[in-house]
Amino acid sequence: MSVCKCVKITLLVFGCALSSLAQSNFSSKVIGVGVVVADLERSLDFYVNGIGMVKTGNFTINEDFGKRSGLTDGVAVGVTILKLENSPEATDWKLMSFGKKAAHPKPNHIQDDTGMQYITIQVKALQPIIDRLKQMKVPFLGSTPTPLNAKAHFVFVQDPDGTFIELIGPLQ
Repeated sequence: MSVCKCVKITLLVFGCALSSLAQSNFSSKVIGVGVVVADLERSLDFYVNGIGMVKTGNFTINEDFGKRSGLTDGVAVGVTILKLENSPEATDWKLMSFGKKAAHPKPNHIQDDTGMQYITIQVKALQPIIDRLKQMKVPFLGSTPTPLNAKAHFVFVQDPDGTFIELIGPLQ
């Protein structure tokens, strides 16, 4: 029995050591996401007036920095920052547009392409968002809202460029 306790303690210590090493290199617990869109104003309307995000700032990547950093091939671009709430702990959803449509078709399902396909947003009440998106004539995917349990429902839509958005929360 004492052998089992020794092994168990060793595993816990080893697990803790790995956990602290894995997280020691990050200065923030938030990942900022850059999203290239075809039409910035249309996407801002969807995310701000439909989903309910807030615009918290913007900046410009100039030609020189775009080229030197490898972000662009020397093209300047404006970046608009959206968040679920205006808080330092909230994820940056950074929209930018180069004024052209995607070179690939808009996906119908998440398995149609590779890379980031969807985001999940937990909400306090789905119905106000559903009402706004319906007013904007945003198509709902599947049988929406789909009950997940006694308290939560699932709503699935796409932004104007095809990124899937799953919204989860109570209806009211």
